[in-house]
Amino acid sequence: MKHNQFTLVDKQYRVPFVLLTSLFFLWGFAHAILDVLNRHFQELLDITKAYSAMIQATMYMGYFLMAIPAGLFISRYGYRKGVVFGLLLYGIGSLLFIPSQNLVSFNFFLFSLFVIGCGLTFLETAANPYVTELGAKETAASRLNFAQSFNGLGCICAPLFAGMLLFSSDETQTGSGNVALPYTIMGIVVLVVAMVFNRVKLPDIQHEIEMDESGHRTSLWSHKLFIFGVIALFCYEIGEISINSFFINYVIEQGWMNTRQASLLLSFGGLSLFMTGRFVGSWIMQRVAAEKMLLVCAIGTVCCTLLIVLDLGFLSFLSLLCCYAFEAIMFPTIFALSLKGLGNHTKRASSFLMMSPGGGAAGPLMMGWMADRFGMSLSFIVPFFGYAVVFLYAIAQVRSIRQGK
Repeated sequence: MKHNQFTLVDKQYRVPFVLLTSLFFLWGFAHAILDVLNRHFQELLDITKAYSAMIQATMYMGYFLMAIPAGLFISRYGYRKGVVFGLLLYGIGSLLFIPSQNLVSFNFFLFSLFVIGCGLTFLETAANPYVTELGAKETAASRLNFAQSFNGLGCICAPLFAGMLLFSSDETQTGSGNVALPYTIMGIVVLVVAMVFNRVKLPDIQHEIEMDESGHRTSLWSHKLFIFGVIALFCYEIGEISINSFFINYVIEQGWMNTRQASLLLSFGGLSLFMTGRFVGSWIMQRVAAEKMLLVCAIGTVCCTLLIVLDLGFLSFLSLLCCYAFEAIMFPTIFALSLKGLGNHTKRASSFLMMSPGGGAAGPLMMGWMADRFGMSLSFIVPFFGYAVVFLYAIAQVRSIRQGK
């Protein structure tokens, strides 16, 4: 079948694509609510920025530890069962916030987040590569960016929803809201979605076996751009999650607004630009090579984080918001480019790529440590170096298409 380069999804895959896209909203919500919890626990428990970063670190450690088991599970039982199992873990972890709230135990909260992280690992290991296969290879990055745009919508809704519940409009009052409430609602919704996916059929996609020039099966580790892609994705997560984790802290410490206003700015400012960036990026990449788009955006994030480190007042603030627009296409684009041409290695490769959110565990810890000692502005050197690696990866990808690889 001949594909038009502007066809995003093949006709026979439209229903599975719509169903899978709904999942992107759910895990976007789960990720972004952490950024509000980070500040909430600083106020409620009077803990340092570095210690509150354990919230992100614990959840993203679930990705690092469960990515390989998730890949093995999906390879054996298929994409649909991987999605259902992931949703079940996500729902159970969310409902564990009820006893965590009753015990007022930070460690129990962390365990609940770890269970959610394990569930999201299964979801993303299944959904991300599956979406790239639902149409022409040329539009894989565009298709994944479009689906990931709804991840951005979830990211917008989470700080708005949680910020209204957890923070008082009176900035003299510390956060004392019921943190279990948003998670209980989320857990119920997720379990209902799991029931839906348990009853639908997703078409299985067969991959060609990759052979070298001598007719032997190729090794996954012979693909150098895939290996570089794993590193770049890990470093991207360092940048993105670090910025999200301390966005509210940075805005407050610059004296621009209080906690409640900062959580609203995170939703309607940064994360709205993030979602818009993915929609626009998806449209552009139907017309421009994804490799070139990634390079332009990588240059943008490197410049913006450097301006924040230099502490240039309002210019640094604008640069912070611009980071969300430039970084928006990075995860789905790196993910799709890294899977390009892997054939029967795709499911296994996806599990290694999904170890990359481990960067979301390391980044906030490093940035929190630096913020406690050197101030918020200088701590943005952490995402700066993360995006610098993505820039080098983008250069390598552009060179590969020029060489016809």
